[in-house]
Amino acid sequence: MTDPSTASAAPALATLTTMRVGGVPDRLLEPATRDELVATALQVWGEGGDWLLLGGGSNTIASDDGFPGTVIHVVTRGIERLDAPPGRVRIRVEAGEPWDEVVAHAVRNGWSGVEALSGIPGSTGAAPFQNIGAYGQELASSLVAIDFLDYATGDARRMTKAELALGYRTSVLKRGLAGVVLAVELELADANEPMGAPLSQPVAYAQLADALGVPLGSRVSVAELRRAVITLRASKGMVLDPDDVDSVSAGSFFTNPIVSENFARSLPAAAPRWPVEPAEPDVVRALGPGGVHPDDVPRLAEGPYEVKLSAAWLIEQAGIRRGFALPGSQAAISTKHTLALTNRGGAGADEIVQLASYVQGRVQSEFGVILHPEPVLVGLSL
Repeated sequence: MTDPSTASAAPALATLTTMRVGGVPDRLLEPATRDELVATALQVWGEGGDWLLLGGGSNTIASDDGFPGTVIHVVTRGIERLDAPPGRVRIRVEAGEPWDEVVAHAVRNGWSGVEALSGIPGSTGAAPFQNIGAYGQELASSLVAIDFLDYATGDARRMTKAELALGYRTSVLKRGLAGVVLAVELELADANEPMGAPLSQPVAYAQLADALGVPLGSRVSVAELRRAVITLRASKGMVLDPDDVDSVSAGSFFTNPIVSENFARSLPAAAPRWPVEPAEPDVVRALGPGGVHPDDVPRLAEGPYEVKLSAAWLIEQAGIRRGFALPGSQAAISTKHTLALTNRGGAGADEIVQLASYVQGRVQSEFGVILHPEPVLVGLSL
């Protein structure tokens, strides 16, 4: 296992996160295998001090004061193919494997189910925390289970997708279940065709369909869909690129708010909105001699309907434009995408938070909607 007593001097978290902010932690450990990761975590937990789990650093914004405890940097690697039913593929991916490399591996092998999640930075172990999603696809559609080391019990166990209670950018892990994701198990479709290229899952996002020049619901080759997604993400500064200052970010900073349908009606008619649950299907009842009996009429869904709003639209309509920055600050809204906050060079964590707080306040003042941050804030708060 990793011996904390021999750990080298820790680098600043700014060097390990895509936002490039964050001070030096008291200690940084990088166990390289799953057994070392388990042993290291148990030892750190047994010591009783503060600890922080860090994967690819794409969803973490840390204070410049550093972290007063131990950072466990997950760097374990490996993809193992498992037994699966005919026409399906199951793989177990170690938590430290970069997510986009997993997608690239699937596409190379002609497997479909995660191709629309191309270009998302970060590690595979972090993916279940917020049920990553993009362009009409979510991790939940392919996730089977995770191997999880539970902080409360110290035991490693398998957690199924149902136990994770995945939702829009959330899970039981994000809602407070503490521990370490050791590996992620995925089930994909073997999309290899007898003749022709392996086909993707049906295209489920209008912007992606337009970029591909196909109708919604069409299937294209997994490689073609991956290329289109990466091109779209790059056009928004959402692909890490040393030559693109807009990519020095944590991706989308705010989640799209979910509100009641009644509240959504108070917003301008032009405000984009989407139902959280699929619309209830129409039901046809035959008319008999006595008409339709009340017991034959389906009941309406219990509780209020919920809809998802566009955080980007709310930000823009609150008067905040692409490239906006507070006076004297090196933190700015991306010039390509209003949902991304960027480090234009030398910004401190406090500048990122100040800009986020300003955006949050403007949207709340204009529309009564509180935007919630998507990244994990370490030693910081909004």
